[in-house]
Amino acid sequence: MPELDERVIFAFLLTLGAGLATCLGSLLGVLSRRFNPGLLTLALSFSAGVMLFISFVEIFPKARQILTSALGSTTGYLVAVLAFFGGMFAMAMVDRCLPAHGLPLQGVRPGESSSALMRTGLFSALAIAIHNFPEGLATFVAALSEPRLGAGIALAIAIHNVPEGLAISAPIYYATGSRRSAFLVSFVSGLAEPVGALAGYLFLGWLNNDLLLGLVFASVGGIMIYICLDELLPAAQRTGAKHNLMIGGVTAGMAVMSVSLLLLA
Repeated sequence: MPELDERVIFAFLLTLGAGLATCLGSLLGVLSRRFNPGLLTLALSFSAGVMLFISFVEIFPKARQILTSALGSTTGYLVAVLAFFGGMFAMAMVDRCLPAHGLPLQGVRPGESSSALMRTGLFSALAIAIHNFPEGLATFVAALSEPRLGAGIALAIAIHNVPEGLAISAPIYYATGSRRSAFLVSFVSGLAEPVGALAGYLFLGWLNNDLLLGLVFASVGGIMIYICLDELLPAAQRTGAKHNLMIGGVTAGMAVMSVSLLLLA
């Protein structure tokens, strides 16, 4: 087990902050009387833009560099590609084993189908918690190896955790009338993120090997892309906002991430 130095603490704090962003979404779910589809579309698509840019411009190239140094140009690139798609496949398998969940953003009011709403909220909490675990692991490992890269990933995950908290708290609040219960369930779901970081910390000694570190980075890139394609962009489109608003959000996310990485270089 590695020592608990400043880098480890920083990586933990980044992951904890990203996970607790779920609580912000939870507050929106129990306090807001109506949702703003345009703002939500921008938030989701902005997060997708950040993840797309950082995955293709930073994470995968870094993984390829590490693996080609360890295995040679052709073999290293092939292994990086396989690990990238392996990350996507792993997330697809996780999704396949989970109950369907979505963002109940429109037409939800207190007292409507309480049992169905409760089921939706609890299943959303379960699915999101399972998703948060590898996200926390990815954020922690990236932040430990490359702090600016970890900060970018944490920002993107924090933004997309806000509507996830909303997806959990809104149906539970409307089903039970309890703000406390709705907040606590989303809070526990968000804690899966730092639990993923803890797993990374406990097994971090293995990552001293360049080959394994490269595999982890390539897989993280695949996980991020899958989240964008399977969750963030479809959810942004389902809000009913104009398509060009979503494209603008993606572009803005990419632009902000590129400037941030340039300033931190």
